[in-house]
Amino acid sequence: MNDHTNDLRRSANVQWQHTAVSREERAYIKQQRPCVIWLTGLSGAGKSTIANCLERKLHALGRHTAVLDGDNVRHGLNRDLGFTEADRVENIRRIGEVAKLMADAGLIIITAFISPFRADRDLVRSLLPPEEFIEVYINTSLEECERRDTKGLYIKARAGEIPHFTGISSPYEVPLYPEIIVETASATADECAEKIVRYLRGLETIYS
Repeated sequence: MNDHTNDLRRSANVQWQHTAVSREERAYIKQQRPCVIWLTGLSGAGKSTIANCLERKLHALGRHTAVLDGDNVRHGLNRDLGFTEADRVENIRRIGEVAKLMADAGLIIITAFISPFRADRDLVRSLLPPEEFIEVYINTSLEECERRDTKGLYIKARAGEIPHFTGISSPYEVPLYPEIIVETASATADECAEKIVRYLRGLETIYS
C-alpha cells in the first residue's frame, strides 16, 4: 500500500465540522430531553417486546422516538458482521455511534440488543452526556429464555448449530450498576415499559 492510499484511510486527516444548530436547540424544539435507553439481556428475554411497548407509550405522550433493534440492524447497517466476539464488539460500537447521532438530533432512542459485554455497553455510555445513557437490564433467566425459545435458537445452539451463542457457548456479562432492572418472570411487558416511563419522568426526560 503506498503512502497516499494509507493517508486516505486515516481518520487523523478528518476535522470535526461544527453544525449551526446545537443538540440543545434540537431537543428544545421537541420539548424533551434526549437519551439512549439501552435494553440488554439474553436472547428471548423480552427486549424487543418491551422496546415496542415503551415506544408506544412514549408516542402516546407526544415524544419523538426511534427504536434500534438487533435483528433489524443486522439486515442493513451491520449486515457484514457475524457473531464472533470481534464482530459483536463492532456491532455494538456502530450502534453506539448511531444512537449518539440520533440523540444529538434530540430523539429518545430505545435500543434492543443482547450486547453481552460490559466494556461495550460502557463504551456507548462514554459517548453520551451524564444521565443520557440509561441501561435497562432485562433480567430473565436462561431457563426461562430457553423455555420461551420463540425463534428456536436455543435448540440449535444446544445442538452446536449456532456457534458463539450468548448464554450457551458465549458469555453474557450481567450489568453491575444498571439504572433500571425489570423482571419479566414477574411482570408483563406493559408493566416493564411503565417502570421505564416512571424513571424517565423522574429525570424530566418526558413531561406530563
